[in-house]
Amino acid sequence: MKELEILLDNYWIIKEEDKDLYYRIKDCSSSFKTFLSEKLGYHIISNPELIKLEKIPGKAESWMGIKDFDNQMEYAFLCLLLMFLEDKGRDEQFVLSEITEFIQANYPGDEKVDWTLFRHRRHLIKVLRFAADIGMIKADDGDEQNFANDASSEVLYESTGLSRYFMRNFTINIFNCKSYKDIEKEDLMEIDSDRGIIRRQRVYRRVVMSPVIYNEGPDDPDYAYIKNKRSLIENDMEAYLGCSFHVHRNGAMLVAGQDKNFKDIFPENKAISDIVLQMNYLIVESVKCGELVPAKDDTIVISNAAFNTMAEKLKNKNMSGWSKEYREMPLDSLIHEIAKYMEGYGMLEFINDKKEIRIMPLAGKIAGRYPEDFNTSKEDGENVG
Repeated sequence: MKELEILLDNYWIIKEEDKDLYYRIKDCSSSFKTFLSEKLGYHIISNPELIKLEKIPGKAESWMGIKDFDNQMEYAFLCLLLMFLEDKGRDEQFVLSEITEFIQANYPGDEKVDWTLFRHRRHLIKVLRFAADIGMIKADDGDEQNFANDASSEVLYESTGLSRYFMRNFTINIFNCKSYKDIEKEDLMEIDSDRGIIRRQRVYRRVVMSPVIYNEGPDDPDYAYIKNKRSLIENDMEAYLGCSFHVHRNGAMLVAGQDKNFKDIFPENKAISDIVLQMNYLIVESVKCGELVPAKDDTIVISNAAFNTMAEKLKNKNMSGWSKEYREMPLDSLIHEIAKYMEGYGMLEFINDKKEIRIMPLAGKIAGRYPEDFNTSKEDGENVG
């Protein structure tokens, strides 16, 4: 069901931006509404301005968050921007200095906001661009990039009124929560008092939202549910998303068909995705020849130095087929990019205070390489996973 895929793949669908899509989803939402509510505990928000599927994860994971944000201050700035927009009506205009004054006066962190600092201005620019990209604000005159060079630069914005739908409405007082785990627990307890329903919806959320669900041992209730209800989950995923559901001894995942074009799936049409495919192939070959030995759970623990050596070997062997950006990238930066990308997709995790790396089973599931006779003009990896 293409419309369900679109709802899952986008934060929301704004009527003003695409009326045909808005009405198409609205008209056919009844065909998957029961699946969403019963199996995932998800609800569709529909009003004259937008349609939004509130996608709550079954389990918080390190890759979750706003892609362009890499600092806590940026998330704090976003929350303050949402507070600022609460008092702004639809199409109401305001200038950048109003935002900077509001943030400076209300920022709750220990570090004082100082707009003479370039990094603080850069954090705000990222937040403003995110808000504009998602449709909460519009720039009517000026460019926030000028703010990076001059703290006195002005930009004229207007509110679209959509910011009021950005945050979830919690049924609990989140000030009583000490960590994200408290929010997770309350989210699921609000669904139903029946533990079976709680587990079912948690598992379905993880299947739909996560790159992979790993088996955490014989006492893992989620993986036990997956093994017991495998056929049911397979049928649901095929019927509603057109995806196959692969279950192995130590991991389960959705596998999209070639006709699917979801955002943020692996492999994707990015140079780093091809490089990670090749890194995975190198790992698979190292296992075959005995250089790497998996544990019983199919994970492999290696030192950072060993991982760095593998990445250097990969670069020396394949970089002639890479894009210019990655051919010329310093080795340290390349290693960081590879590790960050693999961590985001559950292919590795850092352990022992980031002194070691645990390579996860998914790295051996999807691998790719260039053909033996590839030349410098060939930049697409051959999938052998």
